[in-house]
Amino acid sequence: MNNYNQSIIDEFRANKGIVGGPFEGAPVLLLTHKGAKTGTVRTNPLVYMDDGERYLIFASKGGASTNPDWYHNLLANPGVTIEVGTEKFDVQATELVGEERDRLYAKNAEERPQFGQYQQNTSRKIPVIALTRR
Repeated sequence: MNNYNQSIIDEFRANKGIVGGPFEGAPVLLLTHKGAKTGTVRTNPLVYMDDGERYLIFASKGGASTNPDWYHNLLANPGVTIEVGTEKFDVQATELVGEERDRLYAKNAEERPQFGQYQQNTSRKIPVIALTRR
């Protein structure tokens, strides 16, 4: 997975935020965060959804039964950096809950049906994280 992610990261940076393959046509950002246990700095390419001044990311892990590592890292260290297009800036990560989470997850699943399938594939409620510029 690390080599796969690195190839997407390299393509993103070489093409001003545009990537192909399974992400072709989808809005992708790069999330740089610090490991909760190790303190290691990691970068993950993620599909996002615009929500006004916020960027929303979804801890789907393809519908796996566990949350992705980056989700746990954001809970422990919510001050992170993202890259969108050619811009790089600091954001604050906040987990959305209740009606707001449900409404925005449903909106994302409507726009990107694979996210609806991811939720059907797991018994956990897939977290929604808002990233707000600091």
